Amino acid sequence: MTFLQMNDVVKRYGSKLSVDHLNLSINEGEIFGLLGPNGAGKSTTINMICGLLKSDQGHIEVDGISVKDRPLEVKKRIGLVPQDLALYESMSAADNVSFFAKLYGLRGKLMKERVEEALAFVGLQDRAKETPSTFSGGMKRRLNIACAIMHRPKLIIMDEPTVGIDPQSRNHILDSVRKLNELGSTVIYTSHYMEEVSAISDRVAIMDKGHVIACGTQQELRERVAREEKIVLTADGITQDVVSELSMHPRITRVIQNEKEMEIYLPSAQNDLQDVLFICSKHEVVIQTIKCEEPDLETLFLSLTGRTLRD
Repeated sequence: MTFLQMNDVVKRYGSKLSVDHLNLSINEGEIFGLLGPNGAGKSTTINMICGLLKSDQGHIEVDGISVKDRPLEVKKRIGLVPQDLALYESMSAADNVSFFAKLYGLRGKLMKERVEEALAFVGLQDRAKETPSTFSGGMKRRLNIACAIMHRPKLIIMDEPTVGIDPQSRNHILDSVRKLNELGSTVIYTSHYMEEVSAISDRVAIMDKGHVIACGTQQELRERVAREEKIVLTADGITQDVVSELSMHPRITRVIQNEKEMEIYLPSAQNDLQDVLFICSKHEVVIQTIKCEEPDLETLFLSLTGRTLRD
């Protein structure tokens, strides 16, 4: 069942076209990864979904409700975890969550229960009376999530939720995303870390220049753009001669050498592996390890956009 639908959505800033006739469909109950280089239109898209920006053209529906016609009803269904922390440093963790709870109309006993529930969910129940000014970056990120989920939203949008935090906190947040999804929330997740999106997403959309250029499961994206596989060799005795001969092979598209490692790109690792091994043996290269890899999200992204995600 479709939970979020965007049809022919356009947003301009003056003469600049930020979102260009965008069409996007997200299913209920899925974790949806949204990728794109800086300036691709991701933040503008998120802000329009949340009703923080008005589109110039097109139609957006969340849970069957028009963002344009009933923005308040849509906002009640969304929890936004922004890239920039939205916290009051001088207020306690519990008071921060309570502040946002009141904005959603929660009061009294129900509000108290939801605040305690949200803090427990992110592992901060023991720090409820402490202020964010005493928290680590990872704890602040987790508190930011608590503020976004205390009203039990049906759609949770996480915009770069792990920027600048330690690996332990990152893993905690990724686990939280999975748990929220298991509890029934649909999740939109944006990140500059490909491995995060790859690890948790059911489907992925790649945005560039204001519109979606590819969307599907990771396997579907691989099948669409994967023209190469990669052989990674670690070995002793790698010389420029062996690199040159491998590069001249009619089916090898490129060879990248990094000290004792070679990355060899070709249409089919299985079909041409024997040729690679023969050339290495001819040049007395002593192979230590060898592995064949399918294209990862980073490779797919580069293939589609011509840029890396952090460009």
